[in-house]
Amino acid sequence: MTSLFEPTTAGDIALANRIVMAPLTRNRSPGAVPNTLNVTYYEQRATAGLIITEATAITHQGQGYADVPGLYTPEALDGWKKVTSAVHAAGGKIVVQMWHVGRISHTSLQPGEGQPVSASAITANAKTYIRHPDGTGEFVPTSEPRALEASELPGIVEDYRKAARAAIDAGFDGIEIHAANGYLIDQFLRSGTNERTDAYGGSIENRARFLFEVTDAIVAEIGAGRTGIRLSPVTPANDAFDPEPQPLFDHVVKGLAKHALAFIHVIEGATGGDRDFKQGDTAFDFAELRATYEAAGGKAAWMANNGYDRKLAIESVESGRVDLVAFGKPFISNPDLVERLKQDAPLNALDPDTLYGGGAKGYTDYPALTQQAAE
Repeated sequence: MTSLFEPTTAGDIALANRIVMAPLTRNRSPGAVPNTLNVTYYEQRATAGLIITEATAITHQGQGYADVPGLYTPEALDGWKKVTSAVHAAGGKIVVQMWHVGRISHTSLQPGEGQPVSASAITANAKTYIRHPDGTGEFVPTSEPRALEASELPGIVEDYRKAARAAIDAGFDGIEIHAANGYLIDQFLRSGTNERTDAYGGSIENRARFLFEVTDAIVAEIGAGRTGIRLSPVTPANDAFDPEPQPLFDHVVKGLAKHALAFIHVIEGATGGDRDFKQGDTAFDFAELRATYEAAGGKAAWMANNGYDRKLAIESVESGRVDLVAFGKPFISNPDLVERLKQDAPLNALDPDTLYGGGAKGYTDYPALTQQAAE
C-alpha cells in the first residue's frame, strides 16, 4: 500500500515524500525581486516532497499584484538562485510556478501604465493589490483589458519559453505552468472569458490552442520531465466561468497526455473553498478526468489540491486516487508540516492578518515542533 510519506518521482524529479507545498502568493518581494526573507521562508519548508513557489510573473506584462516576484530581470533571477540553493542545501526540491495574470491586473502595474491583456476585452469582476507612490497599498478593481491580437500570441509563447529556461538556469528543479484560477491561459480556455472568433476562440479545440502552444514550447526547451501544469476545472476564482467544464478539461488532459509531464496539478472544487462546487448543471467528475488522461496515454504524477487534511490525504494516496497531495495554508503556519502530519501533531493556527505583505511576522516566525518542545 502506497504511503503519503514514502518517496516517489514526478517526471525527472525525485521526491522524498508525496506532500507538496502548494503555490501561495504572499506579496513579500518588493520590486518583483526575491529577497533574504523569501530565502528563509522557503528553506524552512524544504522537508516538503516538493515546493511549488508562489506564482511568479514571466514578464512585466504578466504582473498583476504588487510585491510578487518575477522571472524576467537579472536581479530577480539572482534572488531566486539564492532561494533554490538554500532549499537544495536543506535537502528539498523546488519548482517555480510560471504566471501571466492576463486581465487580473491594473494599469499601474503594467509597462507604461498600459491596459492589461486578455483573450477578450471583458473586465473581470475581481480585485488586485497595488501600491501608491507614498508606499501605501490597497485592493482595487482590476482595469479594463484589451484583447490580444493573434499576432501577439507567438511572442507571449516565447516569453514562457524564455522564462522556463531562466528558471532552470536559476537552479529550479522544474516549472509549473499556471493554467488555473482565471489567469491568462485559463482566460483563453473558458467561454466566459473568451469571445474570440479566430483560431483561438469558439470551439474547445480553439480555446485550448494557446495552452498547448505554451506547453509545447516549454517542453521543447526544458524537457517534459521537468514540466508540470496546474488546472482548476470549476473554480470561480477571478471571475472564471465555463458552463461545460467537463468536456473542456477532458480535451485539455487528452492533449497534455502526449507529453511525459512531471505532474498534473488539479484544484478540486472552488479554490480555497467548497470542494463540491460546480459550474454548469452537472457536478464535475475528477475521477473521470484522470481516467480520460490515462486512457490517452498520460503518465504524469497526479497531484490534487484544495481542502485536504491529514486523513483525506492519506486515504487518497493509499487508494491510488492521487499520487501527490498539495497543501496550501497549512504550510504557511507550519514550516514542518510533513513532520506534523507524520506524528499527527497539532497544527499552528494561521494568522489571516499577515497573509499578504509585511515582514517576518506571519511569514518566517511560525514555530516548528522542535522549537515548541524547547519552550
